[in-house]
Amino acid sequence: MARVSQAQARENRQRVVQTAARLFRERGIQGVSVADLMAEAGLTHGGFYKQFASKEALVAEAVALAFEDLGADLHDRDQQHPGDHEAAREAFVAGYLSAAHRDDPGNGCATTGFGTDVAREPPDSPAREPFAAGVAEFAAWLGPTEDEALVTLATMVGALLIARATAGTPLADRILAAATSDLSGKGRVSR
Repeated sequence: MARVSQAQARENRQRVVQTAARLFRERGIQGVSVADLMAEAGLTHGGFYKQFASKEALVAEAVALAFEDLGADLHDRDQQHPGDHEAAREAFVAGYLSAAHRDDPGNGCATTGFGTDVAREPPDSPAREPFAAGVAEFAAWLGPTEDEALVTLATMVGALLIARATAGTPLADRILAAATSDLSGKGRVSR
């Protein structure tokens, strides 16, 4: 049996973490077995334990990667609106509270995608630290004050979560529209 080069091993590991970040947001952490994950990544089940100490360790890495991806998206929004963070925030929130985002949880927000699963983890779970750090960074980007940012974030995440739970009903779109209107009406996001 041929040995995998170090470069290939790093590439395989990254593929597993990326696949896990998507699948865990899509199906939930408990809804994805190691065998399912490795098959989706195109690798063997046995290869998992050569790369990761446990599924819990992978979950922490997947959470961290999902928030890194979110941070890159936020940075890109600022780059698209040079010198106008409010316009960047407005564009981001409009996309966040959209039917397209609601209907694509695997590629969606790390906060919403991992929130309910991380909440069920024990207090010493390795996923809690990257989750909390990611939420804090996300809220800081939403600004302008910490309290306003946390309320904005909670409104967005709650609206998206409930809209996903009611998808396929007229209520789902009404929830997204109401949250967008509320954030705009309070000046937290301009229209």
